[in-house]
Amino acid sequence: MRNLTLISSNLHQVHSGSISATTYNVDEDTLFVASERNGIDGEVEVDLWKIEKPTSGQVELDVPSTAFQAAARFGVPDTSQIVSLRFIAEIRRVAAVMRGGDVIMISIEEPGSPFEIEGTFESGILAASWNPDDSVVAIVTGERKLVLLTSLFDVLAEYLLHTQTFGEDAPINVGWGSKQTQFHGSLGKAAAQATNTVQAGTSPDDDSMPRISWRGDGAYFVVSSLSPENRDSKPHRTLRVYDRQGALQTTSEEVAGLEHPLVWRPSGNLIASTQRFGFEGGGAGREGRHDIIFFEKNGLRHGEFALKVDKLVVKVQEPQMPQDRKWGYKVRELSWNSDSTVLAIWIEGDIGDLVQLWTTSNYHWYLKHEIPAKSDTEGLPGRFTSINWHPERALHLILSTSKQVIQRNYSWDTFISHSQPPNDSGTVAVLDGPLVFLTPFRSQNVPPPMSSYQLPLSFETFSSGTAVATPVYIAFSPEDDTMGILWENGYVELWNLGIRLVPGRGKVMSPSKIWSGTALAEKDGADVRYRQLAVNTLGEEIKVYELTALGVGCYATDVVAVFSFCVHTYHISLANGDIAYVGLAKTGKLYVSKSENATCLISTTATSLAVASGFIIYTTTMHETLFVPVATLPKLFDAESQASEVLGQSAISPPPKVVPTDWFVRKVERGSRIVVAIPSSMSLVLQMPRGNLETINPRPLVMEVVKQDLNSGDYRKAFFACRKHRVDLNVIVDHDSERFMQDIPIFIDQIPEVDHLNLLLTLVGRSHPSSEFVSKLCDAFRNELEKRDLKKYVNTVMTAHVVKTPPDHEAGLAVLLRMRDLGPEVVEDAVKYIIFLVDAESLFNTALGMYDFSLVIMIAQHAQKDPREYLPFLRELRAMGNFYQRFRIDDHLKRYELALKNLSLAGPERFDEAVAYVEKHRLYSLALNIWDGTDRYDDILNSFGDYLYDRRDFREAAGAFIEAKRIPKAMIAFEKALEWQELFDLATLESIPKEEIVEMAYRVAEDLASKKRHTEAACVLLDYSKDVREAVIALVSGNAFSEARRIISLNSVPELLEDIVHPAALESRTQIGEDIGEMREQLRKQVKRLRELRIKKIEEPDAFYGVEDNPALQNIDMMTDVSMAPTAFTRYTVAPTSASRTSRRTSRSKRKMERKVGSGRKGTVDEEEYLLRSVKKLVDRFNATQSETRALLPHLFRFTEEHRAEGSLLQNDVGNIEAELKAALDEIWTRAADPEDGGTDDLVRAGEPMTPSTGEGWAARMAEKERIARVNPLDKVEKPEISHSTQDWKVPLYDIK
Repeated sequence: MRNLTLISSNLHQVHSGSISATTYNVDEDTLFVASERNGIDGEVEVDLWKIEKPTSGQVELDVPSTAFQAAARFGVPDTSQIVSLRFIAEIRRVAAVMRGGDVIMISIEEPGSPFEIEGTFESGILAASWNPDDSVVAIVTGERKLVLLTSLFDVLAEYLLHTQTFGEDAPINVGWGSKQTQFHGSLGKAAAQATNTVQAGTSPDDDSMPRISWRGDGAYFVVSSLSPENRDSKPHRTLRVYDRQGALQTTSEEVAGLEHPLVWRPSGNLIASTQRFGFEGGGAGREGRHDIIFFEKNGLRHGEFALKVDKLVVKVQEPQMPQDRKWGYKVRELSWNSDSTVLAIWIEGDIGDLVQLWTTSNYHWYLKHEIPAKSDTEGLPGRFTSINWHPERALHLILSTSKQVIQRNYSWDTFISHSQPPNDSGTVAVLDGPLVFLTPFRSQNVPPPMSSYQLPLSFETFSSGTAVATPVYIAFSPEDDTMGILWENGYVELWNLGIRLVPGRGKVMSPSKIWSGTALAEKDGADVRYRQLAVNTLGEEIKVYELTALGVGCYATDVVAVFSFCVHTYHISLANGDIAYVGLAKTGKLYVSKSENATCLISTTATSLAVASGFIIYTTTMHETLFVPVATLPKLFDAESQASEVLGQSAISPPPKVVPTDWFVRKVERGSRIVVAIPSSMSLVLQMPRGNLETINPRPLVMEVVKQDLNSGDYRKAFFACRKHRVDLNVIVDHDSERFMQDIPIFIDQIPEVDHLNLLLTLVGRSHPSSEFVSKLCDAFRNELEKRDLKKYVNTVMTAHVVKTPPDHEAGLAVLLRMRDLGPEVVEDAVKYIIFLVDAESLFNTALGMYDFSLVIMIAQHAQKDPREYLPFLRELRAMGNFYQRFRIDDHLKRYELALKNLSLAGPERFDEAVAYVEKHRLYSLALNIWDGTDRYDDILNSFGDYLYDRRDFREAAGAFIEAKRIPKAMIAFEKALEWQELFDLATLESIPKEEIVEMAYRVAEDLASKKRHTEAACVLLDYSKDVREAVIALVSGNAFSEARRIISLNSVPELLEDIVHPAALESRTQIGEDIGEMREQLRKQVKRLRELRIKKIEEPDAFYGVEDNPALQNIDMMTDVSMAPTAFTRYTVAPTSASRTSRRTSRSKRKMERKVGSGRKGTVDEEEYLLRSVKKLVDRFNATQSETRALLPHLFRFTEEHRAEGSLLQNDVGNIEAELKAALDEIWTRAADPEDGGTDDLVRAGEPMTPSTGEGWAARMAEKERIARVNPLDKVEKPEISHSTQDWKVPLYDIK
């Protein structure tokens, strides 16, 4: 859908000689032009002109930069003496290959530099061509030899041009598909053996000269030459493909009428030439047919397209010189541009030369532009002398006549209509010679090369000599359907397209010509070549058309300055009233500019641009379409102004690296480009690289139109737009919820369809986050619809009840009860709808819970439930009493609380069943409330107490038993709870016999002692059993030696001191000694292991953390089943795993493995942290042992000498372990040296921020484990402290003794 637009043109005039060749110096952006004239001695004199960077307008060249002479060879008409002119960048010289045989090198360092003849071919040179990297030149000599030379003109290879061999890539024929293997019917095998009597010949327009063309990568070149005539065949053209060493690869198939033009497409897939038809030796076809044909590298044909011969303006109907141009014209040369997108065809006609520019899309060839040659001599036809493309700038064309050098720069442009909504048609015009393909994409999406309408253009009225059939530009009026067509000479046609925007029958457009003329013709004899046109329609009743043209010879001032020339620009208005311009440069940079000092760079990878619906829309080389809200541009300008203060006024900040959140991004197909954006249809038309179209409805464009419709109150249009483009209907409600609540009557007026109202309520109810708002909205709709017509909107009313959160099914079924009087058909339809809306089983249960059996049967019948499932149950219910019937229904529906209430009303005979029901469903709180104040209240409390007792909530159970006056049960509960004070108090109040109290005391004391409540057990034994001996035993079991000695003294039983206290003291000392030994052994083992780990961490950090540095194992997604050494993964597990076991892990097994991480198993990275925590627990254990020692030492000192000796040993033993433990703590919790001092830098230091890992799942959790493992364990485990100092727990008398 793109066209070629001329954006600049310049001309250089040469007065001496005749220009014959040009070459470009890409490094310095200069053009070298060679003009030649015949010398006195039969030589040719060549002037070499140097053209600097081109400027607009016409420039005359006065003095050439250098000149040289060479031998001439005449005899070939209309051919220059320069066969090839090439600038060699490596040696900075211009190489001229002359037809006379000389190869000349001209230095360009200084003007007038001497030239050197590198060599001479005595037989002359017929063709020459340099490969793209200037390292090899292929030459065809006058002896019909192919010679390959290096850039230093050393011979690489030399072959005869004509050979009978096919080449190295000759195909192998096994007979498949040949005529000999095919069925020929009644003709038999004779048809297969018949020879073709038609011989291929040459075109009368063939110049008999060979041609050479290289492929874009320089690996191969093709030679087109005439084969010598013999008895078996006529002279005809043959293509031969060679590699850069000169080895023949393939030979083309025989093509009748093949002509001399030859060019290999730089991309390498096609070799282009021309073919004539309709004469002896030509192609089989009508006379006058002329095709551009294509070959593959293997020499086989690959497609073609026909020239528009009937539309050529450079030929006459009856040729004047049949011996030169039999058909009034001929094709001189073909030339591809550097990116293989444009094919230039140089046509030589009887009344002048013409260059046509052709492009292809979707397997169709379009004639995009025509350039006529201007005559250098009055009375003679204009002739081109050379045609070239710029080596790097793809759309820079260089033409030359005998006196002028013309440089023309083109750009790709899409001719689209910029009419504004609601009249935007999205019309796109595509040029194909004198045809204009028109497609209004708002109405139709017709894939190219087809179109909605083909508008033929007449060209007979153009001025002769400079007129061509193909226009240069098409413009649309933004006010209406007017289209303006501009030709380069100023001729303009205005057409009214008459586009039908609304759907309907008939033509989609009916164009009619409004005006044509040359109102923009040349002024004052100036050479004006127009290239662009703008059309504006003024007035409504009487329309006046304003035409504005731009071209060489007429000038316009710049509106705004940007940092780069932008071919595609748009004018936009910002919210603050400023005017901005959006421009896309050829380099892919997208600018937005308000003034010379306010320019923002949005993107550097843009490929196409459009502005619509308040968005700047552009595609990128990353195959994305971005939508930039115009409302966000002021923020960009503010950010740019701040950046310019830092970078300077002449600099521009780069585009944002991260796409802002308020920009919408959508992935598109690779290489997609924007054709047109149509706001009214909310569509964006994209064209793929091959040429096919795709129309999408981007969410920003859709939402912009929906918002406009909602703001204007057009709810119907907004609703159907959301429905068509799958936009959540919550948008309609949330856009302005307060206004929507007020406009519900208007909404229903615009959308009275029941199905559409149901759809809105259903979607809003399912996805809106606020259940309160949904209920409010549904109630508002329900009230309004009930006022209008309940019978019509019964389905919507039920929907409003059902979609609430939580759904109100009962209210929906209540609507059915209200509809009974309106007729059975209405009720039946309503029942079917609500069954469709809600699960039938749920509706059945809801109806059953309403205790209305007629409604239940109605739902069951329409839900097609089996009567055998529900009828017996309903019959059983009908036979019951009212409240017991409801109890059974509620119990069936698992509404246990309501069932209990109904059961309590069913009569006192149902009390036992009610108690069982309470116990079954644990409804004690409700039961206590129901039977509060009745004579059955104590029974409920007793049941509640039994329930608490079974749950082992003995204290609460005892309270319930006391309240229910079940004292024995309360005492049992207190005893189980070890609440001995309440137990014995209750026993005393109840006058329990003394023997039972003593027995009870022994039981309670035993239970208390088992819970290590030794002091309380002794108190119970003393107060209620009066057993001093057992009390003392209980006290010494808890190391309460002071209290035991007091009880002995108080009760005057000194014998218990030796019998019980002294042995118990020695046992306690022995136990403490054993604990100290265990702690000492554990401490020494763990300190030793910590030393080993820390040494390994410093010396081998990779092995310690399990890091693999083998690059061959990076990016490995699949492992083998072979057990392997520990890696970064297996360091967190107990043992190495295999891939097969890992792949079968379930989520449960993964969770189990995570729990194993950090278990402290030897060899894991968590072992050090585990050891630190173990040492911390050891300190806590020592503190407890130290407290026991503190209480025991004074008593050992006061007992016997044996006890005193044991006490001294115990004090020394505890002191030693305390000192050892303090030293170990200081060693363990001392940090290693810094990395520069020999420590490791692999750990995360204390106080440094740690970025948590993002993501979910098992892999993310394991990554988090790895990150945490890098933290120094000393930062995770706090250093413990010993609770008592040495002076607090020691007895100094031991040291004195």
